[in-house]
Amino acid sequence: MLYEAQIIRTSLPCHCKLSNKMNSENTDKKPTVTIFVATLNEIDAVRVVLPKVKAEWYDELLIVDGCSTDGTPEWLKENGYTVLNQEEKGIANAHAHAFNASTGDLFIAFYPDGNCLPERIPDLIKTMNEGYDLVCVSRFLPPAKTHNPSKVRRFGNYMFTKIINILFGANYTDVLGGFRGYRRDAVERMGLSNQSSECFLREKYDLLNTWELGSVMRAAKLNLSTIDIPGEEPKRIGGESKVSIIRNGIMIVMQILYELLTGNRYLK
Repeated sequence: MLYEAQIIRTSLPCHCKLSNKMNSENTDKKPTVTIFVATLNEIDAVRVVLPKVKAEWYDELLIVDGCSTDGTPEWLKENGYTVLNQEEKGIANAHAHAFNASTGDLFIAFYPDGNCLPERIPDLIKTMNEGYDLVCVSRFLPPAKTHNPSKVRRFGNYMFTKIINILFGANYTDVLGGFRGYRRDAVERMGLSNQSSECFLREKYDLLNTWELGSVMRAAKLNLSTIDIPGEEPKRIGGESKVSIIRNGIMIVMQILYELLTGNRYLK
């Protein structure tokens, strides 16, 4: 499948800005890569998926486990993986924990539940090396497609993608997908790892701090260079989805309103 044939530049504020980045990276050393993986009771999936993530793709692989009880961390450690025990609950806290412990110039978020194809990682890194600040692997950019059976979740993603594109002047195709590549300095400019410290509500509710939503809105506000590349979403392997349609939907609306109200207050 020729994924490379379809890409969408979701935000390219200045051609010379991207060109300067590319020229700089051509003369400087190759950016180092950290792959971040979050696990919570995914033993069936990690046994299948993680062996497909090849060591030559990254300089650092960090797995943050959210107190799994099905033997996931034990299997990971037995097979030589670095496992960090998550100190605070929630996927956003897992992102922040991994990022603060990482050293890579590029920070790749990858989910090992079977919904993400490891084979897309090299193309994601290759695209980031072209100078983009944020690269989203989109389930809804042709020829990719999703095998998620939930029509409600597919519609929700479509609706929130349209809303964010209109409100923030962007051109995303999948604002809720978690398979992403972030440039380290872009994460710092967007303040993604510090979202929970911005107000008491964000400290209390981890779902108000998701990197998926936060990054697309803050990248648009900062006029960062972003792009979508297609990536299939296969069916989940074992385990259970941690998404609650009602709870997550409410938190998404609140996070969008928060970003509208705060503008560039917490951005660099």
